[in-house]
Amino acid sequence: MAYFRFAAHEIRTIENLPFSASDYSKFKFGDADVAAFFGKTLAQHFVAAHKETLLVHSEIVVLPSPYNSIPTASSLMCDYFRQGINLFLFQHGRNAVMESKIHRYKTYSTDYGNLDFEARKTLIESDKYHLDKGFLKQRLCLFLDDIKITGSHEYVIKKQIEANVLENNGTFGFVYFAELQNENIAPQFENYLNYAHVKNLDHIAEIMEKPSFQFNTRVIKYILISEDITTFLEKISHSNKEKLFNWAVSNNYHLMEEYQKNINIIAKSY
Repeated sequence: MAYFRFAAHEIRTIENLPFSASDYSKFKFGDADVAAFFGKTLAQHFVAAHKETLLVHSEIVVLPSPYNSIPTASSLMCDYFRQGINLFLFQHGRNAVMESKIHRYKTYSTDYGNLDFEARKTLIESDKYHLDKGFLKQRLCLFLDDIKITGSHEYVIKKQIEANVLENNGTFGFVYFAELQNENIAPQFENYLNYAHVKNLDHIAEIMEKPSFQFNTRVIKYILISEDITTFLEKISHSNKEKLFNWAVSNNYHLMEEYQKNINIIAKSY
């Protein structure tokens, strides 16, 4: 099997980040304008480093981080990454990239960014995943995520590849917007990035006012676990209340005890 890893940015110090922590936080909570910038930037960096890899493969598949019904923040970034790669392929008369998905069938309310490697690995190993092994076989497969902190997701995806007998039948690239390269920085640093801008529901409401806002798992789980969401719901549109409810139910959050109170409040609010 052939594995490789690529990151547009390397994080070596907390004090001198190669991107805006505030923008990253907005991105994680649904700001599609930042997702577009991140995705296009990642594509430009990837093409510069791996143009020969792209040209030598006639069939390329791009997959965002695993999700069930509600897309992750990195899924939206992945959309813009695909556009950037497709522009390069168009310029060289090649087939556009194909899309696929890693299905996950379990969810949890734990804030993943606040865990160390072993806790992350234990949590996601209890998940159930599905890869379309027939579709991915003998193709260049690019697995995208926004940031690599401990490598736990990469570890689990590699296990899925090997469990589905895909080894020796394709090339698998793990592509990140940024990668932590300093072992002295604790994995909980990810939570600093996640909440660098978003501190409360008022900040969520501000992001949701943007026409480009898109729901993702993080923003929905944040709302569902928050205390006293009544004032927040008064600040957002009827349409967003309806989308919030429907997305939450589609991911079976209404069956999770810690989310039921707020889902019922949302259901009565529109």
